[in-house]
This record gives sequence, C-alpha cells and structure tokens, in this order.
Amino acid sequence: MSFTIYHNLVINVPSEQVFDAVSKPEHLNNWWTLKSSGKAELGQEYNLNFTDTYDWYCEVSELKHNASIHFKMTRSDTDWDPTTFGFDLEETEHGTSVKFSHANWQETNDHFKIASFCWAMLLNGLKNYLEKGIIIPFEDRN
Repeated sequence: MSFTIYHNLVINVPSEQVFDAVSKPEHLNNWWTLKSSGKAELGQEYNLNFTDTYDWYCEVSELKHNASIHFKMTRSDTDWDPTTFGFDLEETEHGTSVKFSHANWQETNDHFKIASFCWAMLLNGLKNYLEKGIIIPFEDRN
C-alpha cells in the first residue's frame, strides 16, 4: 500500500506560465529550491538543491508541455526516494487549474504529514509568485 498527497488550486495566469514556473530552474529557485538544474524533457535529470545536506535528484517521468510534468525521485531522503510528484494543468476561465500530487509514500509518518503541509505552503508561494511577483527569500520559506 502507498499513500498520496493531493493539493488543488487555481492560479490566475495562463498554463504556459505555470508550466514554466514548475519546470524551469530559474523559476523553481524563486518559490521552492535554493538552486536547481534540469530541462523539461522526458527522462531528464533535475538537481533540486536546498542545502548541502538536502541535495536531491529526480528525473522527468511524465511530460506534456504546458499541461503536465511529473518527477520521480532518484536520490533524496529515504521517505522521498520511492515517490513521484507532479503538476497537472488545465486552462479555465479563471486561469489555470493546478492539480498537484506527491505519490508512492510508503507510510503516513511525520515526514509525510510535514511534506503535505510544506507543499501547501509552497504552492501558495507559487501562486503568489505568479500572480503578484512575490519572491520569498529561500531562508524564509517554510
């Protein structure tokens, strides 16, 4: 049995802008990572660096430009290693519907619960980044 974190939200910008913000390192660094690298291509490796201790890797496991991107963790914390997270996007009359999931957690331990809360906070930061241009300094992100 595995468990999944889900969060849905609407961001009032076109899906192309949301896709860029969740796939391009220069945008990821403005709302999530300290520094990152990678390209939105199937099988491409991403480096997600948060600190020297949290220097993680994943690869693009699903991709449909401007509509969907999912990442399979390849080197991270033990709890994160079997997981895949991703963003499914759909244009609506109010912007872009974002359906976020973080799947294949092996248990609903404290790390799972903390990750769910952190994703909610980070996705709110993504929304504020895209709608209002707000960039929260990395050290101030929860």
